[in-house]
Amino acid sequence: MKQTMSVNTNDFEFICQLVYKYSAVVLHAEKSYLADLYLQPIAESAGFASISDLVGYLQTQPFGSLHSQVIESLVTNETSFFRDYHPFEALKKFVLPELVGKRSIERSLNIWCAACSHGQEPYSIAMLIKEHFPVLDNWSLKLMASDFSSKVLAKAREGCYNQLEIQRGLPKNFRDRYFQKLDHNWQIQQEILQMVEFRQINLVQCWPSLPKHDVIFLRNVLIYFDTATKKSLLKKIKQNLNPDGYLFLGNAETTIHLDTAFTRVQFDKAICYRLNK
Repeated sequence: MKQTMSVNTNDFEFICQLVYKYSAVVLHAEKSYLADLYLQPIAESAGFASISDLVGYLQTQPFGSLHSQVIESLVTNETSFFRDYHPFEALKKFVLPELVGKRSIERSLNIWCAACSHGQEPYSIAMLIKEHFPVLDNWSLKLMASDFSSKVLAKAREGCYNQLEIQRGLPKNFRDRYFQKLDHNWQIQQEILQMVEFRQINLVQCWPSLPKHDVIFLRNVLIYFDTATKKSLLKKIKQNLNPDGYLFLGNAETTIHLDTAFTRVQFDKAICYRLNK
């Protein structure tokens, strides 16, 4: 009979500290079932008899690929195409038209999707631009997407999605225009694939040198951090956002009581933030 693995309190506390140290994501006690669910296959694959043996090994070894595997398995990578819809409508109807007008002389635009997961968000923006802003074809357009996980970035760079992923938020006309059917999967076309530059960046550690951005999508990220980490991250975002740029957060997120440098702006049903003038 196959042994059922489960995580004990001390082991889960170590796992929580490991995840927090390297990703700043806070795992609460009620999430211990996630450790049971995701660490069991990792322990089995690595040849350990139990999750406890796996944790014991991690505690005695310098940080390595197995530590990264454990952390990445417990950090949420939930995403979909055109998630929540309204931010993308605001981008199409208000934000990009305004920025295109303001940048008409330098003809340069920088957009960053932080914590991009499997790539649906930056590809959604790329398709939106290709569809509605042909004027940008001749601009210096940099659409950067980042995540701390090398595993999810590898999938994002491939741009290949299964039927379930394709059905989540992607309009049929976009699917037919910008994807090619490959067996049971859908491959995004090269013209969209090449619009996005993927980089591995851990938002809670030191960032590489980055250009100022006109639009930053940092959606559904702050909800996983404690207050101190949220404030620290917004401070760095502030330094990387152009004075007239826009910051998009998730529906349940805000800069209120975290950073007074941002002003809340509403476009129809979408909320975003700008730096105070």
